[in-house]
Amino acid sequence: MKPEIIITAKGHAGTMATLQSEFNTHLLSDAADRNAFLKQHAPAVRGLATFGPMAVDGKLMDALPKLQIISNFGVGVDAINLDDARKRKIIVTNTPDVLNDCVADTALALVLNTLRKLPQSEQYLRAGNWASRGPYPLATSVGGKTLGILGLGRIGEALAKRAAACGMKIRYHNRNKKDVPYPYDPDPVALAKNSDVLMVVTPGGAETHKLISEKVLQALGPEGYLVNIARGSVVDEPVLLRYLQEKKIAGAGLDVYADEPRVPPEFFTLDNAVLFPHVASATVETRKAMGDLQIENLRRHFAGKPVVSRVV
Repeated sequence: MKPEIIITAKGHAGTMATLQSEFNTHLLSDAADRNAFLKQHAPAVRGLATFGPMAVDGKLMDALPKLQIISNFGVGVDAINLDDARKRKIIVTNTPDVLNDCVADTALALVLNTLRKLPQSEQYLRAGNWASRGPYPLATSVGGKTLGILGLGRIGEALAKRAAACGMKIRYHNRNKKDVPYPYDPDPVALAKNSDVLMVVTPGGAETHKLISEKVLQALGPEGYLVNIARGSVVDEPVLLRYLQEKKIAGAGLDVYADEPRVPPEFFTLDNAVLFPHVASATVETRKAMGDLQIENLRRHFAGKPVVSRVV
């Protein structure tokens, strides 16, 4: 008998296909009546495969009394209430490491694109302005600038190596100091004050909600840049929008937003913002590796073996 699992939402196609072939799967996001769906499948379901921001809390866990494991597609588990899972002795897994390089690549790309205004210069050319108006205005160099990394974890360290290769100086803030050769700042405000580019790589969740506050943006100042590849919830988005509109910071590079995929249209008119549609890990190779790890955690658990990447 194949183990019964619920898939919370439609995700990566190859991963979905493998899940559906190896397990008896039920798709929660397609349920017309969520309560009836959960009641129907509660007697048999022992696993959840989670995709996207759908909340997985104690109420959902209690609706599935035989639930043993929640296997998440992605590193961030802020949509899963980990305390609720601990209380119920439910295993939670994620997909770390396999996406470090792609996310770090995207982070560096956002730095380069934001300071050099490369997307804007391409639009300038495509509009015929090079021939009619002359060269695109000068932008800002990356080399020699200080990159402040808020959250120097696996991805942050991969980014630091890339940025250093571009001639950037690195500093950081974490909850605790690390054994790294970079200067440490005691809080986000100090890091912003000491940085030309503030890079946000922290986890999402209640602890980091609106961590990038007006006070942090004030410290970053009119010549500073904000880049966010973490979660939109980490930034006070209305304040950031106002600071960009009023040129109180020099610019921003964003891959994540507070209410994805709904991005405030006011951002679209800004010439000092570079906007990516949450593509940090969006390569064929990385998404396959993430799915493979999500599936392997489920396989190992139902085979009675330790999972690969346990969070709880």
